[in-house]
Amino acid sequence: MRRSLLAALILLLILPAAAFASRAPASFSAARSLLVASSSPGNAYAGGVSVVTTAPVQGDLTAVAGSIVVASPVRGDVSLLAGSLSSRARVGGDLKVLGGSIAVLEPVGGDLVALGVSVRDSGSADGSVFVAAVDVALTDGAAGPVTVYGNDILLGGDFAGPVRVVASGRVTLSASTTVRGTLSYEAPEPAVIPESATLAGGVEYTSASYLPGAGTSRILALVSIGFFLFVRILGALILAGLLTGLFPRLAEAVVERAYAARPRSILLSMLLGFAILAATPILLMLLSFTFVGMGLALLLFVLYVLMTVLAVMYAGILLGGLFAHRFAHRSAMLWHDGVLGMLAFSLITLVPAVGSFAVLLLTVFSIGVLLQLFFNFAFPREEHTSKVL
Repeated sequence: MRRSLLAALILLLILPAAAFASRAPASFSAARSLLVASSSPGNAYAGGVSVVTTAPVQGDLTAVAGSIVVASPVRGDVSLLAGSLSSRARVGGDLKVLGGSIAVLEPVGGDLVALGVSVRDSGSADGSVFVAAVDVALTDGAAGPVTVYGNDILLGGDFAGPVRVVASGRVTLSASTTVRGTLSYEAPEPAVIPESATLAGGVEYTSASYLPGAGTSRILALVSIGFFLFVRILGALILAGLLTGLFPRLAEAVVERAYAARPRSILLSMLLGFAILAATPILLMLLSFTFVGMGLALLLFVLYVLMTVLAVMYAGILLGGLFAHRFAHRSAMLWHDGVLGMLAFSLITLVPAVGSFAVLLLTVFSIGVLLQLFFNFAFPREEHTSKVL
């Protein structure tokens, strides 16, 4: 584990600008809970679950951990990657952080770059500031230009340069905030600017609504419906192919009942399937009125759902088998027959009125045939019925 952490830290050497500038020896440390209490004359690299630095670093500091606390000054640049970050000492160079919760409590001598979920900066940066997060609070200003992307953004302190803000929520300025450059921001509504704020460079406001309009909403709805139908059809195709490939004899028996049976037998199978489909919910309601019947009703409900799903799948497989009989002149079922039949079945369901009626007929026929095949398999009367499955 130590070697993996050291390798990850070495890859981060490209982050600091002066990673190779220091001639002093670098220090490497990694542990589950790491406390860096020894001063480093050169660059320092640390990794672990929890990292806390309490000794000064004369070079750059690079750390990767679940939680990082920098409690000692760093003369060079600082690059941090963690879920929780806290910079509690002065940083002489640039500060680059990527994490979930980020807190910068002391000044930064160079640029500040912070990407996270929540960013709180109360230490003024001498260089430029770039922040992108959900919630942003810059409460002590900055000496250079500031760029902020976020949802709710709070600005406070003395900003010597221009400030550019892009917000999807609210922009708020604290009392006595000073912006010597231009404050330009995009937000759904105007910023909350107190009377005590000083905006020397003026304000440029661009109203930006991030809610989709009626046309965009219709397009998104159509795309969502199309994606849902695609996923549903794809899942049905995969399941039909698996059922046909794993149980080809059962699929052949279902197709044979439809292809070679007499019209009277087909009609009886459809009536049986319709009776099961319509009568089972009524039976479940009657059974659920008694305490003893609730358990039986639950078992029957599971079997009912399973039978319905199988009937829908074998309705598509039935179409594929009929295509194989009619056009390929073969009775053996292959997996792609099930896929082709389910594709045709799925397309039929999209046809208004007529498609629903055809789907109902195929489904009730499949239920009736499957029940007969399962009954013959459980209580065989002929030798060939045990070979169906």
